[in-house]
Amino acid sequence: MTNTAATDCLAGDFAIRLATAADASALSEFAAHVFHETFAPDNDPMDMQVYLRDAFSPEQQAAEIADPSRVCLMAMVGETMAGYALLRIDATDRGVAGDPTVELQRFYVDHAWHGQGVASRLMAACVAAARGRGVATMWLGVWERNARAIRFYAKQGFTDSGTQEFCLGNDLQTDRVMVRSVRDRV
Repeated sequence: MTNTAATDCLAGDFAIRLATAADASALSEFAAHVFHETFAPDNDPMDMQVYLRDAFSPEQQAAEIADPSRVCLMAMVGETMAGYALLRIDATDRGVAGDPTVELQRFYVDHAWHGQGVASRLMAACVAAARGRGVATMWLGVWERNARAIRFYAKQGFTDSGTQEFCLGNDLQTDRVMVRSVRDRV
């Protein structure tokens, strides 16, 4: 899809909706695809295989969708999934101040939709969902080597607040912890 076609489609037929149990299989496939496309070039194939199997099975996605402490949002362009986000309500991290908090546990946009406004609109929906739950602070962990994502989160108002460990298969990695307020701005 060309950028012009993507922009035209995004302008006319874009929606963000809550995931349902019926979305688990498609969400599993989408999340595994985007994660692999983003991180496989920089990671051991065996570590990737283990992580993809454990984190993105249809059963795991169904459990996350059904979990009342999570909000799973899907960005749809027509019938095509362009992105998805998973919020974990009342999740805490030692480096995050503010109460209550929400972790932006996953935030994935298909590479074909980068630069088309999907990510900004999906983030706005995440902030709105957090506000709707009475949350004060949103935080996330982003791989320290994912410069593109770090720049995006900074543009969205997140600031660095420390590090946390992330285990990809057998590889212990370092994530930057980034936070932002989700209170209405005056």
